[in-house]
Amino acid sequence: MAAEDGTTADASADRPFPDCTLCDLPTEGVDVVDDDGNRFCCAGCRDVYDALGDVDVDAEEVAARRDRDGGGGNDRDGADDTVPADHDATFLEVDGMHCATCEAFIETVATDTEGVSAASASYVTDTVRIDHDPGAVSADDLADAVSGLGYSAYSRDDAFSRRQSDNMATARLAIGVLVGMAVMLQYVVLIYPTYFAFPFYNERTLEYLNQAMSSTSGTYFFIVIGVLTTIVLLVTGKPILRGAYVSARTRSPNMDLLVALAAVSAYLYSTLAVALLPDPSIYYDVTVAIVVIVTVGNHYESSVKRRATELLSDLTAVQVDTARRVGRAGAGEHDENGADGEPTEVALDALEPGDRVLVRAGERVPVDGEVVDGDAAVDESVVTGESMPVRKEPGDAVVGGSVVADGSLAVAVGEEASSSLDRVAELVWDLQSGNHGVQKLADRLATVFVPVVLAIAVVAAAANLALGNGVATAMLVGLTVLIVSCPCALGLATPLAVAAGIRDALERSIVVFDDTVFERIRGADTVVFDKTGTLTTGEMRLLERDVDDDLLAAAAALESRSAHPVGRAIAAAVDEADARGGTAAADGGAVTEGAGDASEGEAADVGVTGDPTVEAFESHPRGVSGVVDGREVVVGHPALFDERGWTVPEAIREAVAAARDVGRVPVAIGRDGAAEGLVVVGDELREGWEETVTALADSGVEVVVLTGDDARAATVFREHDAVSEVFAGVPPEGKAETVERLKGRGRTVMVGDGTNDAPALAAADLGIALGGGTAMAADAADVAVVDDDLVSIETVFALSRAAGRRVKGNIGWAFLYNAVAIPLAVTGLLNPLFAAVAMGLSSLLVVTNSSRPLLKE
Repeated sequence: MAAEDGTTADASADRPFPDCTLCDLPTEGVDVVDDDGNRFCCAGCRDVYDALGDVDVDAEEVAARRDRDGGGGNDRDGADDTVPADHDATFLEVDGMHCATCEAFIETVATDTEGVSAASASYVTDTVRIDHDPGAVSADDLADAVSGLGYSAYSRDDAFSRRQSDNMATARLAIGVLVGMAVMLQYVVLIYPTYFAFPFYNERTLEYLNQAMSSTSGTYFFIVIGVLTTIVLLVTGKPILRGAYVSARTRSPNMDLLVALAAVSAYLYSTLAVALLPDPSIYYDVTVAIVVIVTVGNHYESSVKRRATELLSDLTAVQVDTARRVGRAGAGEHDENGADGEPTEVALDALEPGDRVLVRAGERVPVDGEVVDGDAAVDESVVTGESMPVRKEPGDAVVGGSVVADGSLAVAVGEEASSSLDRVAELVWDLQSGNHGVQKLADRLATVFVPVVLAIAVVAAAANLALGNGVATAMLVGLTVLIVSCPCALGLATPLAVAAGIRDALERSIVVFDDTVFERIRGADTVVFDKTGTLTTGEMRLLERDVDDDLLAAAAALESRSAHPVGRAIAAAVDEADARGGTAAADGGAVTEGAGDASEGEAADVGVTGDPTVEAFESHPRGVSGVVDGREVVVGHPALFDERGWTVPEAIREAVAAARDVGRVPVAIGRDGAAEGLVVVGDELREGWEETVTALADSGVEVVVLTGDDARAATVFREHDAVSEVFAGVPPEGKAETVERLKGRGRTVMVGDGTNDAPALAAADLGIALGGGTAMAADAADVAVVDDDLVSIETVFALSRAAGRRVKGNIGWAFLYNAVAIPLAVTGLLNPLFAAVAMGLSSLLVVTNSSRPLLKE
């Protein structure tokens, strides 16, 4: 992968081991090989490859992404361009992209810039990736090069530029509305009465107005209206004109071209009429109406989406930009920056391989490295998806982005001084900037409709010239055909229906990020669910217990002093019971007798009495121990009891093994030299998960569970009839490749919540993130469910189907109208004014139809 520092994955050629066959991660130190001799970074990737490796994947799409990741580039024609190893990858956000032709234009402009080797844009995510020589062109220069013709490019984290762009769009609309009102007021008060001979105007008034219009002052009056219309067309209509230009330049007709043709034709005809004819008929009102109506519709859609994203403002970003350095590579043991020196806060860019950083409990490991001192449980779920913390000791590797759950660690910075979390972020950006090839229904229709309308207008005008009706009449007929072709109704058909879908979704705590969602999700063949944090809550809960109340209370008192997630779950369960005023609820049976409840992830009923006093406390790698109310208590893995020479009954050992087999975490509890009971902690299943997967399966959608957890933790899903396949132990890069292969079977939707899911969310045909997850997951997804309600997944599908019907209904009406109106315009039975009125009525119908709720309550 081409990184910001110019490094690429091509360096893997010098490694003694090949990269993972599935996800391209290094396999050095990992001995996972399939029957054909393919090497993998983990068993999860091997299982995915064995199951999906022979699926007919879209080779061109996967190759294009791998080219970008590994130093290759791809242009619009699919040709591969080698990206030099010293080139950086810069990601820019681009305002103004709204169709596939915009993607092509932005890529062309970028690659024409000196020093740029490749570019890939996506209007779905408003992102462009540009590979370039940092010595020849800087990131700021690239932003300047891409900006222009109404496009505005800036760094993805530049909030000021984003606000500035939003303010410019609002100002452009305000100018159009205010100046447009000034134009239309003149038409209503002065021009329409003379054209239509309003009955409530007496003959003398009409005669006066006609004389005024035909005089020199009337000419100046028309010029003033023309100037005001010019402002509306060039300022408010700038995005429309830009879209039309891009459409013509890339030879891909779209709705912008059709709208611009009607608006510009009316403007040019009116301007020429004022300049050349003594008694002109002007149609500046048509230009104003077309530009303002379409702009208002698009702005409404954008404003709904902006309001929706405000619901996600509380998402937590997980990347860090500083580290606490306690020793420099090669420093003496006692110099000021040595191993026992004072911690110094430094930027991540200042770290070098071999530097030592201190990470305390609750903090995030800044970069990949190796533990050189300390012992702590590390939560790697944000990167790997593994729900259980992993114990790390000196010599163990840690990944950047993971969180130290308890204790503290001194970590030696790895060779690349980079973070696995950062690599996941860059992978997400790569996937987001990849061209999605999505084209709106209206734009697809426009590729046929625009040439047809143009041909009809030209033929009609030529026929009038051939019949000797004069140039003015011929131009008027051609203009009428362009106006009556209803560009407003067609232009509003999709954005207003999509806005209605976004609005209705928002009312149900569902945030839709882009306007192609409702097209892409329809006809989904596969829905892939992440496990931890999606099908489960991602929080440790006490699920089973086989221990008396007093001993459980003593264990909870010890665990309340531990930062380990399992300990916190035990302490929290007892605290909640105390708050409810509960009493002992243990049935005294073996833990496995309650396995039915545990398999469904329901929290165990806990009740305790008393207020134990902790007189001594000690934390161990496999548990905790201490003195509670004068008696020694041990809580943890049976191995901890063995180390201390304590007795562990065979029944408890068997219960421990049974709990592990279903992916739970068993914790033995004992006192005074013997284990007396057991509790089981696990990740609680999310409410409504069964109903959701069952409903999807019943609708004909294949349900797949994809997790970074151990296979045992996914047992309950593997045994469920609605789940077709389960892939466990898969890293983030492997998840993305799994989704790529599943896409070979058909349209694939990914549902996840964490940073480790972000690459898969971005790779899928459509990504749905649960709002309680991370900001990176939300950035990578197309939809976010704010309230974490899995039932909302079904609602997204229902809204997409309803939005599709609404879009087709709107477009159907627009074409039906055109089928009647265009022949009338061709025969000269309809003039531009009546055409404009008819256009407005059809647009009003589309607006009214789109304002209705998509789903019945």
